[in-house]
Order: sequence, then structure tokens, then C-alpha cells
Amino acid sequence: MNRPYDEMARKVAALDGEREDRMQAVADVLWDHLRGAGVSWVGFYVHQGGDELLLGPRRDKPACSPIGLHGACGQSFSSGQVMVVRDVADLGEGYIACDPRDRSEVVVPLFEEGGQCWGVLDLDSYEVGSFDETDAAGLSSVLKAAGLTA
Repeated sequence: MNRPYDEMARKVAALDGEREDRMQAVADVLWDHLRGAGVSWVGFYVHQGGDELLLGPRRDKPACSPIGLHGACGQSFSSGQVMVVRDVADLGEGYIACDPRDRSEVVVPLFEEGGQCWGVLDLDSYEVGSFDETDAAGLSSVLKAAGLTA
């Protein structure tokens, strides 16, 4: 699916202020552009120590929090690698289903300048196979433009 990541990156490039404010602005921009393009949820999870992630800014419905590091978000956080999950059923018992209608997701880790992972961006879809490497690269460019990842 053709999603306008370049346009979204331009919109968030001028953001400044506190990290939390920039995270909410990015969630808003992503939601505004992607909710009609197969995306059912956009949100951030932040690591604050220990073996769990806490829900941060998001759109447009509640989600699980805190979550352990065994799900897709936790695996992406722990490995520092993007996770493109074609079908969440393939994740087995490790999958954390905040919305049982979700069928696919993409998770992008967020890094400090020194290389430390501090959280993840998570997008979900009700459709199997909604995300691919193009989405992962596009989301990464949006996050870099907003100053949320190194």
C-alpha cells in the first residue's frame, strides 16, 4: 500500500519541545494519514526500567499497559530491530493482543544518540500483511525527522 511517509516526515520535521509532546504530534500525524490506509492503531511504548514497557502517546483507542518484553514490542525493543509481523497468529503465545481484531503489525525501535533503545513505535492493522519493509523504512524516516530516534 502506498503510504505518504515523505509528506509525514516533512510535517514533523519542524517539531521541537519535550519528547512526550513530539511523540504525541507524531502519533497524530501518522493517525491522520494512515487511519484510512489499513492502520487500526498507532502508539508508543516506553521503557522505564525493568522488564516491561509502558504505554505512551497513542491514537485512537486504549491499549495494554504495562506490557512485558515477550511480545512484538518487547522483542523489537530488546533486539533493537524492526519487526514486521505479517500475521500476528504466527507469534503464538508470545503475542500480546490488546485488540483481538488486529491481524498484523510493525514495530520500530527508538534510540538515543548513544545507541540505547528507549522505546518503540507500534502500528497495528486489522488486515493480514498490511505492513512491509517499505513501511518500516518510512516510519523510521518520520521518527528521525521528529528527532525521536538517532
